[in-house]
Order: sequence, then C-alpha cells, then structure tokens
Amino acid sequence: MRPFEVRVPGSTANLGSGFDSIGMAIDRWLTLRFAPAPGPQVVVVDRHLQELADDGENLILQVMADCFAEVKQPLPGFRVEVSSDIPLARGLGSSAAAIVGGLVAANHLLGQRWDQDALFRRAVQWEGHPDNVGPSLFGGVMIASWDGERLDYVTAPAPTFPLVAAVPRLPLKTEKARQVLPDTLSHREAVLGSSRANLLVAALLTEKREVLATGLKDCFHQPYREHLVPGLKEALAEVAHHGGIGAFLSGAGPTVMAFADDPDRVCSFLDDTFAAVGVKADVFPLAAVATGAVIRLTSMEDRSTLCGNIKGENR
Repeated sequence: MRPFEVRVPGSTANLGSGFDSIGMAIDRWLTLRFAPAPGPQVVVVDRHLQELADDGENLILQVMADCFAEVKQPLPGFRVEVSSDIPLARGLGSSAAAIVGGLVAANHLLGQRWDQDALFRRAVQWEGHPDNVGPSLFGGVMIASWDGERLDYVTAPAPTFPLVAAVPRLPLKTEKARQVLPDTLSHREAVLGSSRANLLVAALLTEKREVLATGLKDCFHQPYREHLVPGLKEALAEVAHHGGIGAFLSGAGPTVMAFADDPDRVCSFLDDTFAAVGVKADVFPLAAVATGAVIRLTSMEDRSTLCGNIKGENR
C-alpha cells in the first residue's frame, strides 16, 4: 500500500431553517494519514481526541471494515494517524467527517469502486441525515432531501459571508437533543418553516444579506432545544444588534454559529453572552469552504484521481 492522506472538512448542519436538509462545509479539518503496517492501527495525535477508540470500535475503522466486508475482502494492514481541529460532540460534524474520511479511504484502497453518488448514499446511511456528510464530502453548501430510501441533492457554492462560532465547553449528544423534539408541528408552523427554508436557499445562492437574516430563523428545532444550550435564546435574539446578520444552532448543538457583518463585534457579543449565563465557550471566526474531502498520495504532489470524483457536479 502506498502512503496517502485524506483531508475532510467539518460542517454545520440544520443550517438556519434548513432542519435535516441544509448544511455547509467549514474550515475545520479532519486529517487521516495512512501508511503500511501489520494490521489496522489507529494513532490519535491530538490531545482532545484521546477519548476516541483506537480499536474496532473506532468509527473510521468501522466504516472502512463495512466497505471491505461488502466486497468480501479483509481489511488490509495499515496505520492511520488521526488529527483534527473539529471539536467532538459540539455540532460541527466530527462524526460526519469521520464517516466520510473512512469511506474515501476505503474507496481509494478498493480502487475507486464507488462513484461520488454511491459514496454519498453510503455516508447518509451511516449518518442518517444528508446535511452533515454532504458538505464534508462535496464542500460548499448541501441542500438535500432523504426519506430513508430516496436521496436527492444539490450542491451550491460556499457563501462569502464571514462566520463566527461559539463552542460551549460542554458536550451535547445528538440523541439527547433529538429526544426534546415534538412529533408533530401545527400547519402554521410547518408553512412558516418551509417558507423560511425556501428563502434561506435563495439567500445562500444570491448572497442577499437581508433575505439571509429571515431565512436563518428556525421553528423546527431551535425553540425546543433552547433549554439545552444556555445562552442560545439570547444569542438568537440579540446578535443582529451586535454586528451579526443572524445566528443559529449548529447541528444539534451546543455550538452557536452566526453570519457576521462585523466578526470582531460578534465574537465579543457571543463571548459575553455565554459568560453571562456561566458557560465557558471558545469563540472564534470561521469561513465556509468550497473544498470537500480530498485525498493525496503523500509521496508525490498530485492528488489521487478520486478528488475529481468527489467534487462532482450538482444534482
């Protein structure tokens, strides 16, 4: 096996009013460096990743093993070094990046058995939703519909609006965040949520600031999760008065993301907002990225031809 490297961006899902359907790639990265070894070995490089399993329970290895099992081949020997600046369990797509990284690596080792569409479908089956894994695979913005069987999607360019993320230093498991959601919404709520999601898509495609602010307003999940994230309600209500266009809960939380006119002011505001409720949070500027998962042979400059497959056309 020739050494290679896989690099996968993090993501923000449930973007604004696009619950379970709109996501965006961000400039936080998972890097997997593969080299020949007697057996599958995982080496965690970064300190904050020490809780990750380094055996068969590791998500990356599970995804890869599943790919090889499907084609009735044993998982080959390799050593993979895992490094990442995507916070774990914070709503920034750490699990989605691991799934995509495992799929891309396995596909490379299997001679590019699956095309981009098949990789995406496998990723959605693992994750359960398209709006995290889609951006990590393709980059930019992912707009998708998945009913458990049929998957339709369109990719769009990364918007140029600056972003700010506030990452509370407390994990929030997606399972817990899902449990607080209602089984049904009223007809009025459904219509309002749908109209705002439509507006959000238009805003992302045209980069109209005033339309984006309305499209970010959610009624599908944020009202029900406010009590799980102290400071969220205040951030959503006040960010527009402190240099922001609008804020939203990233994924299932607890990270709060904001599009910003003035990133420095928004950083200060979010820092103060979480401090006021006694929550320590890491606040920093971010950017959306156009690049999805890429693979590079580490002994030469040229990337694998898989890169072209991954970045494919809109569908």
